[in-house]
Amino acid sequence: MLVAPTPENEPARLATLRALGILDTPAEERFDRLTRLARRLFDVPIALVSLIDENRQWFKSCAGLGVQQTSRDISFCGHAILHDDVFMIPDARADVRFHDNPLVTGDPGIRFYAGQPLTVPNGSKLGTLCLIDTRPRELDAEQAGLLRDLAHIAEQEIAAIELATVDELTLIANRRGFEALAQHALNLCKRMGRDAALLFFDLDDFKRINDTYGHAEGDRALATFAAALRESLRESDVIGRLGGDEFVALLTDAGDDETRHALDRLRLALAASDAAASRGYRIRFSVGQTQFEAQRHASVIDLLASSDSRMYAHKAARKNGPGR
Repeated sequence: MLVAPTPENEPARLATLRALGILDTPAEERFDRLTRLARRLFDVPIALVSLIDENRQWFKSCAGLGVQQTSRDISFCGHAILHDDVFMIPDARADVRFHDNPLVTGDPGIRFYAGQPLTVPNGSKLGTLCLIDTRPRELDAEQAGLLRDLAHIAEQEIAAIELATVDELTLIANRRGFEALAQHALNLCKRMGRDAALLFFDLDDFKRINDTYGHAEGDRALATFAAALRESLRESDVIGRLGGDEFVALLTDAGDDETRHALDRLRLALAASDAAASRGYRIRFSVGQTQFEAQRHASVIDLLASSDSRMYAHKAARKNGPGR
């Protein structure tokens, strides 16, 4: 048995999957309808919507199979996500990669497999819509096209979930997306013994921008701040808009010095954008900072609560004073 190699974009792929918040969720008719339809159309006993997690494949929908997940190292779908098109195994017993796979030699006795990768807009392949049969067979060109079409519908359903995790105005994570992605990043920092810091931002005098220049300009200020966050922080950092004029960022592998430098870069980015746009106001912010301590912070929710309190203390201390 050959274990599938890890995709080159594995960290980003896993981060995208975790941010969706889809893993370990209850069955949903919109996915179950697809797997039921696939079983009928292709006359197979098993059809799955399979998502490839770090060490397992988990089934969002499993028509004809009595388990919810298997280990990743024995998965056929782990191989399928390395491809752009339908990945097909006509007879697993005759394939060196799978002939001694436990899913072939034991239950469910896989002989035929065909999986179309499920790709999201950022290019990550999160899993597959796949067909499994206990007898050898092949898909012809028309059947392969049908499997692609069904997989595209599954991708659209996943995209609908993704939209629920992205802030429409700023195109960064919303609260739901941030909490899921930041928790994953925090778990990695905890496992590897790395530092992390959470920054909680609130824009100063944002109501005045709306009242003086209009809500369209207020939206522009929010989008400008989000763009400055993206520009000044690293790709490994997690940023989000919690709502209104509140933003957050989880800086990974960051101690006090790196966090201070990140804030300096943010202020410079905002100053440059203000000057370039010749606005009649400046975007200023108050910020609460909390360094992650595993003994004190069980989750990203604890970090958010601590940083929120510190942000309001910072805002009160500098109210009506110059920006910092």
